[in-house]
Amino acid sequence: MISSKDKELEDLINKLQSTHIDPKEAIRLQIKASRYITESPLDTPPATVGGFDLSFPNNARAAAIVIESSTMETIEEILEDMPVTMPYIPGLLAFREAPVILRAYNSLKAKPDVIMIDGHGRAHPRRFGIACHVGLILRKPSVGVAKSLLIGNAEEPGDNKGDWKPITLGNEVLGAAVRTKPGVKPVYVSVGNMISLEQAVELVLKMTTKYRLPEPTRRAHMLASRYKNTR
Repeated sequence: MISSKDKELEDLINKLQSTHIDPKEAIRLQIKASRYITESPLDTPPATVGGFDLSFPNNARAAAIVIESSTMETIEEILEDMPVTMPYIPGLLAFREAPVILRAYNSLKAKPDVIMIDGHGRAHPRRFGIACHVGLILRKPSVGVAKSLLIGNAEEPGDNKGDWKPITLGNEVLGAAVRTKPGVKPVYVSVGNMISLEQAVELVLKMTTKYRLPEPTRRAHMLASRYKNTR
């Protein structure tokens, strides 16, 4: 028998997948959904990591890459397009972007153990950015990796790869400013779902080679950009 809490979560997940939604209702859903996000350690290290990034040549286009974490080999890559039905509203971009990311994920034959998304997770005004949105719908570990800070404050981390400082707002820790390469700006890592912040930082560093961005989101960005004016 399905519990009332499980039923509420199912209803919430269905509503989060709406492609047409009133902004006030979207904000209400984000606040409610944020309570279902878990920040718990992974039981085992992920064998594969999926990277997702978007471009908007005409429609919304999601690029998805699955990488083997031990070899950094690309196992699968895919592009999916969808019409844009939600306007650009800061803080509600997940309702605009998640549908095509979910389509790309569902098209993958090799489903990744952890999802890494170009965007924020908990480091969001309502603690429910795109990485939380997608992670909760898929009920899968997810990490947000952003190129700029959306909310909160973070001291500049040290200049060595692996140095990081917490992103804070008052007494709350929302994520981490992480140095992935000496001499370049940090990236901003936050929990999406079902992973601890410490593990999220470790995973981002593990999946980063000689560039600022971790390979899953970097390769997804390259794929999305490569076909920006095609299809």
